[in-house]
Amino acid sequence: MNYKMILNVIGKALILEAILLLAPMAVGFIYGENNWMQFLIPAGATLLVGFLLNFSKPKNKTIYVKEGFIIVALVWLVYSLVGAVPFVLAGDKGIPNFVNAFFETVSGFTTTGASILKDVEVLSKAIMFWRIFTHWIGGMGVLVFVLALLPKHNSGLIHLFRAESPGPSPDKIVGKIKSTARILYSIYIILTILETILLVIGGMPLYDSILNSFTTAGTGGFGIYNTSIAHYNNLYCEIVIAVFMFLFGINFNVFYLILIGKGRKAFKSGEFKAYTVMVISSTIIIALNILSICGNFAEALRYSFFQVTSVSSTTGLFNSLNFNNWPTLSKAILLILSCVGASAGSTGGGIKVIRCSVLFKSVFADLKRMVRPRSVVTVKLDGEVLDRNTERNVRSYFIIWVLVVILVTLVLCALNKTDMFTNISSVISCVGNVGFNVVGTDFCYAVFSPLSKVLLSFVMLVGRLEIFPIILLLMPRTWRKN
Repeated sequence: MNYKMILNVIGKALILEAILLLAPMAVGFIYGENNWMQFLIPAGATLLVGFLLNFSKPKNKTIYVKEGFIIVALVWLVYSLVGAVPFVLAGDKGIPNFVNAFFETVSGFTTTGASILKDVEVLSKAIMFWRIFTHWIGGMGVLVFVLALLPKHNSGLIHLFRAESPGPSPDKIVGKIKSTARILYSIYIILTILETILLVIGGMPLYDSILNSFTTAGTGGFGIYNTSIAHYNNLYCEIVIAVFMFLFGINFNVFYLILIGKGRKAFKSGEFKAYTVMVISSTIIIALNILSICGNFAEALRYSFFQVTSVSSTTGLFNSLNFNNWPTLSKAILLILSCVGASAGSTGGGIKVIRCSVLFKSVFADLKRMVRPRSVVTVKLDGEVLDRNTERNVRSYFIIWVLVVILVTLVLCALNKTDMFTNISSVISCVGNVGFNVVGTDFCYAVFSPLSKVLLSFVMLVGRLEIFPIILLLMPRTWRKN
């Protein structure tokens, strides 16, 4: 284990977080809030620790697979611990309880959007900015940005990228991983700015436009108001947000291929087709199902499209039509969409469309082998044959994902007085990083005990980092000398 290199990378990540903490402090100054110490104290302490960890330069700068997983897990855990401090220091204008603040911060960085706050409108402008800014920071990934700061000759950067990037097999867009990180963040920033401009054109205040764009870009679920997007009652802004929720649920490789003039190849992607078909078909079915509630098909399509893109991208925002009153079929479809999630290589969560595709094809191939034992049956994805290791990894991930849902649900049932349906839907919401809970739009995670909130916080980290980095971090064998 290359401990010095692990500490060195964590140090760089902490320096970056200290700089990011200055953004909400600037917002406080703009709005005349005297709360700059709430951010300056943790920023100063984090900067000092970051410099100390970064002071010693390791001779061996190679990052292997194990180190990549450990670095990613530790950075996300440390970021959440530090990020919770401003909420606590803010007192009544923040979240005074550290466990609650930690839960909210983890939910922000993992872009889950699950909240313990019943009234978000009591937060100060600066604290609200930091709360939703965590969505944007965590959306593309903390270390994807840090990669640009690491040594050019390091041969193990790809392990950091793969350990943090969502999806079964994230890969480089171009030859160099540092260039890939820059391209991804450039696309991310451009889309965020574009959405902000469109929302401002639609009459939304600049502050609100920026924060709602952060939430959409990171596919989180934190809203500025208790009634979320329904507060604006603005059809134009609602459509803009829905469209961008769909866009941020697409693999960013698709955007890159379009930018370099290979749009035809991008649209031939099996995952892109499956994700698009899933969203369109779900929208139409739910629209027909809620037609009696809305009165006309246009209104039903409006509410259905917004909620489907919100849940399938794992954003978790909601509009003015309360889905608590929707028919059981519509709510069941939304629950399934929250499990499947978005595309690999997007900012969305969930199991991922590509994994579900591989899983179904793999099961179908097994059935064929059972009927015709001597035949050679292969699983193909986008015309290429998948090796058996990829199939096995997808199955392993799915099994562990289901086990996490079952085990954590049982623990919640033992620790809380909440019913089984509330517990299991909350766990699915956290492990899928969707924030959406079919229990209702007014559901608040404050009902859970402090120990349950800590457990759900780790479940959110497990979901965002796709299980293996957190499991490896907690295994005693990981820390033993070879």
